[in-house]
Amino acid sequence: MEKACGLDVHKDSVFACILDEQGKKIFEKRFGTLTPDLDELRDTLVAQGCGRVAMESTSIYWMPIWRVLEADFSLTLVNPYFIRQLPGRKSDVKDAAWIAECLQKNLLRGSFVAGEELQQMRLYTRQHRRLTKSRVRLEQQLDNQLQRCNIRFSNYVSNQGQNVSLRKIIDNLICGERDPTKLSSKVHGRTLNKHGKQVITDSLSGVVGAADVEMLRQCVEQIELLEKQQAACLTHLEELANKHFAKEISLLCTIPSIKHFSAYCILAEIGNDMSPFQKATHLIGWAGLRPRNDETSEKIRNRKILYGNKYLRQILVEVSWSVSRSNKTFLGKKFNMLKKRMKSQKALIAITRKLLVIIYNVLKTKQPFDHSKNLPVDPKVSQSNVCTLTSQCDTKQIVSDDKTVFGKQTDKDTKDTDCQNPKKNGKSVKCAEKKKAGRPKKLQVDKA
Repeated sequence: MEKACGLDVHKDSVFACILDEQGKKIFEKRFGTLTPDLDELRDTLVAQGCGRVAMESTSIYWMPIWRVLEADFSLTLVNPYFIRQLPGRKSDVKDAAWIAECLQKNLLRGSFVAGEELQQMRLYTRQHRRLTKSRVRLEQQLDNQLQRCNIRFSNYVSNQGQNVSLRKIIDNLICGERDPTKLSSKVHGRTLNKHGKQVITDSLSGVVGAADVEMLRQCVEQIELLEKQQAACLTHLEELANKHFAKEISLLCTIPSIKHFSAYCILAEIGNDMSPFQKATHLIGWAGLRPRNDETSEKIRNRKILYGNKYLRQILVEVSWSVSRSNKTFLGKKFNMLKKRMKSQKALIAITRKLLVIIYNVLKTKQPFDHSKNLPVDPKVSQSNVCTLTSQCDTKQIVSDDKTVFGKQTDKDTKDTDCQNPKKNGKSVKCAEKKKAGRPKKLQVDKA
């Protein structure tokens, strides 16, 4: 065994413990989290001759430590859930010693840490999502402010945040226009024809004060600022993706319902190299799309999905919703098949898992998605009658939807089949009458 170091990471401190080749503790100390303190930690580990370092993934506090030590040591990032100690015998120094001991005995399984380019793409994609949430919140606040002024135009349009007519009306209100007739002239003709010009004009007559105008102006300015920041994030994201991962982006776009932005987000989370994940099931478990194992006394207590990469799961679920609305693809047909016997949310998670398997295979093989290999079997073909010859006798095995008959089909069987299939020949009523007429009558015997 070689020397190993365990780091217990906190917001303001880092506890380090080094074990020698025999597993004895030779060094332990508390360091700060400022850059000079981390440089001192790195120099100390180099002086002690420690080559392997393991640390817990504590929030985002492990990231600067990783950046400082990445160039000089073999680092392992560990989920704290898997190395949790028993309560009552726990301290920061003991945590660091326990991490070092587990590392030295190869009991730790390292987490996936993306490269520098992928981490930069993650910053842009996650910031873009946060800006989208903030913009939607401001658009709702803008609509609430209009409702307070009794401007009810948003009741008659969809996509309130990006509606061009609504934006023009708000700009005119901020500029001081109050005449409903002039405001209605800014509305698109399709909206006027759908709801009527008088209704739209009445919805634009409200009571707008000076404070209301100021609130509208601030909301519009904040929305415009967020839209500008989103455009900047998207520009930088496209530059990084086209510079380093142009081929992978083009491969992901061959999958149904995956466009460029979705491909950017997926690639930023899982990367272009699938070697850290031995199988597709490993990637599915890392993303949190696998049902957990919670069984006691042969009874399954819980089958909820695991906690994984929430950013990857969000974008995959959005893509799955899109692909489920189309019945022309394999995933769309599979979703329609599954939702008949389970809730649509569960069926959606199943489609999301299948989508991630396709992404894994596309990135691993570096081949575009082949639509012809993912077509479902036609149920009409699978349920059709199949005739096979037996080797021992010259009889036919007739396989039907509900029964299997060996031997030759007689005329009586053919008549019965025709009677049971009213859609085939329309003789169901006549067959029923013949059967009823051919039955022998029961003898009635007087009980007396």
